[in-house]
Amino acid sequence: MQPEAQNATTTPKAPLEWGQVNFMHTTDTHGWLEGHIKEQNYGADWGDYASFTKHMKQKARNLGVDLLLVDTGDLHDGAGLSDASSPNGNISNAIFENIEYDLLTIGNHELYVTEIAYETFSNFSKVYGDKYLTSNVQIVNPATGQFEYIGSKYRYFTTEQGLRIMAFGVLFDFTGNSNVSKVIKAADMVKEPWFQQAVNYTKPIDLFVLIGHNPVRTSAPSSTIGTVFKAIRSIKPDVPVQAFGGHTHIRDFVVYDNKATGLESGRYCETLGWLAMSGIESSTCKAEHNPKGVPNPTRSATPPRSTGTVSVSAYLPTSTTPSTLRYARRYLDWNRNTFSYHAKGSQRYTSLDTPKGLSITSEITSERSKLNLTDLYGCAPETYCQYCKPFMAPGNIFGLLQTALSTVVVNETRKDVPRLIIINTGSLRFDLAKGPFTYDDSFIVSPFQDAFQFIPDVPYEQASKVLAILNAGPFQKKKRDLEAADFNFSPILADRDTCIDPPLTHHYEGMTRRSKQGGRLIRRQSTAPIPGYTTSDDFGTDGDDTVHSRIPNYSQPNDLQANGSFPLDGSLPKTVDLVFLDFIASYIVNALNQPDVGGAFSLTQVSYYLDKSFTTNSYLPAYAKVAWKANVPNCPVGEGIGFT
Repeated sequence: MQPEAQNATTTPKAPLEWGQVNFMHTTDTHGWLEGHIKEQNYGADWGDYASFTKHMKQKARNLGVDLLLVDTGDLHDGAGLSDASSPNGNISNAIFENIEYDLLTIGNHELYVTEIAYETFSNFSKVYGDKYLTSNVQIVNPATGQFEYIGSKYRYFTTEQGLRIMAFGVLFDFTGNSNVSKVIKAADMVKEPWFQQAVNYTKPIDLFVLIGHNPVRTSAPSSTIGTVFKAIRSIKPDVPVQAFGGHTHIRDFVVYDNKATGLESGRYCETLGWLAMSGIESSTCKAEHNPKGVPNPTRSATPPRSTGTVSVSAYLPTSTTPSTLRYARRYLDWNRNTFSYHAKGSQRYTSLDTPKGLSITSEITSERSKLNLTDLYGCAPETYCQYCKPFMAPGNIFGLLQTALSTVVVNETRKDVPRLIIINTGSLRFDLAKGPFTYDDSFIVSPFQDAFQFIPDVPYEQASKVLAILNAGPFQKKKRDLEAADFNFSPILADRDTCIDPPLTHHYEGMTRRSKQGGRLIRRQSTAPIPGYTTSDDFGTDGDDTVHSRIPNYSQPNDLQANGSFPLDGSLPKTVDLVFLDFIASYIVNALNQPDVGGAFSLTQVSYYLDKSFTTNSYLPAYAKVAWKANVPNCPVGEGIGFT
């Protein structure tokens, strides 16, 4: 754990179930290898996780069962440890590689930028060899000029205990990749001879493992898991299939049929997914189906009845024979209390820390210092969240941003000209917890690099109608055509990130509610539930390893408006500078030209209001420097997101 981080005050509810084969699953880590410095629920770092994996691997051997480590991609864009380096991920990838994963796959954030895609191809994939699966992702090999798979198309292997597994790694049908890479649509991939031959492999297959940066819930708009599952099941109707997904940043577990389920394990090193399976028929596997001395899986995979939100679509095939399989799933909070609780009982366990884990923690501390991530801009006086408070209510971050925009987004040559400033709310990536606001936090809250443009001297009567038009329209599209030059090794651009399906995060009230982080500064053990994840999935509501109280989730509009230099007498100006982010320029012009607005504007009238180097990653740090000087450097940390 990092020196300034806090440990949790809660512990898990019960020991984990252990089965014949067990999995620990990470996804969408997005550079958060330092852990959540100001959030106790998720305060562990990658060194703590490395220590935990070592203990759990040994525990599995002691029990005579298998434990496999799985990751499903998106290692970049989200925290300073990845985003402050050049190229992005140069430092965080080297730290990530300390974990001896058994299966990994690629995420869309590894493909936006040509240089990052090549780093993944030339270095990262080579570290993991045939364990890194990119069944439908290729890249132009610069040495040959031909498309090659970044990783392996599939992996057939036998576990320590003799279980024979065929694994695939399938990215959703992503189209925002740079032109040196190619994402083959899942519907096309499953028709390829190599895939058909792999499913019909010449050696016996006890279990298919389907991993992907891909929502496991097949009703999610971007999910192609169902397409691949259907292809496997049509050839092998009764072999168990286990999926591990990601991309939508939620905790979720789905049942496809009586021998097939899928697990998704959150985001940002908040969640470690656990899955235990027993009852797999195998002539070579010597693992205990129900290892002694620990709880064992007991649940059958029964697809839920149709409610309009269940995972299984009508087109998916199902197994045709009864099943002896039993399952258990758990979502672990990413903190040392969790890791220590579950690691106890492993061989020679005296404490969670291992020499390698401590070394990784020390390396993270050193690299954070070299990147200046702990540089202090100011002291955030309270906690501000995106979704746990109604829009513009006290504690909602958009009220803070409105004030910050009015204060620091000022062109000095036009500072006396009244201005309206519009940003898209999707330019925010994460909440802001009370406490030190550092260089690292500038990436955590908004890593994006969209600059401020404007149209001068717009009639106020027209400009004042733009916000309502934008917010009345559909959710603004999440991507547009991208080139490597758009990034310039900088973090992902605001709302160009197709990583999140909008309904699941901005207006999500479905199977799995995004529950945000919490914590207390007290050091005694907390007995009452504190705010955090409260998950509902196809197995019910008991999947969270630590019991939490629910955090409210309020929808937010597409866009936010601030104003500056308006007449002090309360009157309205005749004209204003209409300022906005470059990414939404086309939306602004279209709104101005609506019939009920009456404008006649074009993109040729748009120019930069401030230097292009001043971006969405810049204005909150600039505000912190002038407005949050109190209590610096002794800045108190708050209770966390979701506390009243």
